[in-house]
Amino acid sequence: MSRFLTSVICAVLLSSFTSAAPASTPVSSVVSSSVATPSVVSSAIAAPSSVASAVSPIISVIGGSGASTASAAAATPTVAYASDRANGMMWNPDTTADVQPIRGSLGATILGPQNIPIGQQNPDLLAPPTTDAGTVGQAKWPMSLSANRLQTGGWARQQNSDVMPMATGMAGVNMRLEAGAVRELHWHKTAEWAYIISGYTQITSVNSDGQNFLATLGPGDLWYFPPGVPHSLQGTNQTAAGTEFLLVFPDGDFSEDSTFLLTDWTAHIPKEVLAKNFQTTMSSFDEIPGSELYIFPMDSPSDNATAVEDPAGQVPQSYAYSFSQIAPTPLSGGSIKIADSTKFPIATQVAVAEVVVEPGAMRELHWHPTQDEWGYFLEGQGRMTLFASSGNARTYNYEAGDVSYIPATYGHYVENTGNTTLKFLEIWNTAVFQDISLSQWLALTPPALVQAHLQLSNEIIAGLNKTKQFVVGPANSSQTSN
Repeated sequence: MSRFLTSVICAVLLSSFTSAAPASTPVSSVVSSSVATPSVVSSAIAAPSSVASAVSPIISVIGGSGASTASAAAATPTVAYASDRANGMMWNPDTTADVQPIRGSLGATILGPQNIPIGQQNPDLLAPPTTDAGTVGQAKWPMSLSANRLQTGGWARQQNSDVMPMATGMAGVNMRLEAGAVRELHWHKTAEWAYIISGYTQITSVNSDGQNFLATLGPGDLWYFPPGVPHSLQGTNQTAAGTEFLLVFPDGDFSEDSTFLLTDWTAHIPKEVLAKNFQTTMSSFDEIPGSELYIFPMDSPSDNATAVEDPAGQVPQSYAYSFSQIAPTPLSGGSIKIADSTKFPIATQVAVAEVVVEPGAMRELHWHPTQDEWGYFLEGQGRMTLFASSGNARTYNYEAGDVSYIPATYGHYVENTGNTTLKFLEIWNTAVFQDISLSQWLALTPPALVQAHLQLSNEIIAGLNKTKQFVVGPANSSQTSN
């Protein structure tokens, strides 16, 4: 055997025997009993399997025999195990106490000025969990920070990509109309989808075939107008306060201040042209508004009003959907109900899930394969972590009136962190609702593959649910202790 081969084998044996020897055995005795002559090769092959498996591949590479009988090394972690450090919120967003960017031994107090209420409301931004890392972007926008447009009879405020750059696919408007007040006749370049938060709203419309539509809708109901279809919105007196609703547009750059308004257009048409178009005199238009009305007061409409008689008839597909009358699907930790084009056929660009999460429960870990999610929190308090791939993750805290935004494919969950019911909307620019459940995916994947990735026990893998859960209740004490 060559001197080179002897040196290589000796080095391997020294390493193997040293790691295997008892702590009380001097290293010198291991060396003296291991590295004398080439006969060490045969003794190594007969030695314990850990040594033989280390030597045999070397013999095979250089031309020796017997390597085919070596077994693979025992499995070991490819990377360090994930930390089991608790990463809950450091304080409740309702706190009135002084808050500081400290989590355990990490962080330090703020010496300079700070906006204390903002810190109190966002514990996971000021003192983030150690699982957060990298850059994700701002996925939260409180509507309370949006500039409000005040009008006689109501107001409107909006969120778009100007204030939330991540939200490139959708924008939202929160609008209030007193009883009788009108959001004037108008149309948009994009579709308009709406969810009524409070009160009753009467909507009217006419399509390109001259077919008209009128409906009165209540809390939890929806409407949808396709792009370019003219319409109006009016609060009724079925409740003394009128109505408030949420509008969503499938365009992140949308601005409520850039819609096409009837009075804005007529104010910019020469009156002789108006007279010619309507076959009347110029004096007929002496009192048209000189600028847009946008929102203005009016007598409340009848709650049983019907559309104007129309020789062309009514629109073939309703622009309204009584979502409030749909029973939610009960789940272990809350409920969910979904409205997309399979249930509300005209709504081909916007789908919604109304999600209820009870205290201690969570909207399960999931993602949406092709479409961004625009969310709006209606009540309660929630916590969400966005996983953006490449080691990037960020956790956000939400409460009623907040907008959330999750780009397509970003993994996320929504956890109820309060002691009351959490209710929110998930909205997408799509015809049909889609999501992928992490639990269901793993349950329907060969168990050996899952085990090789996550080192989960057979019991845990067997317990994975093959049915999508949407909302899961809190784990019981026996589950959390294992």
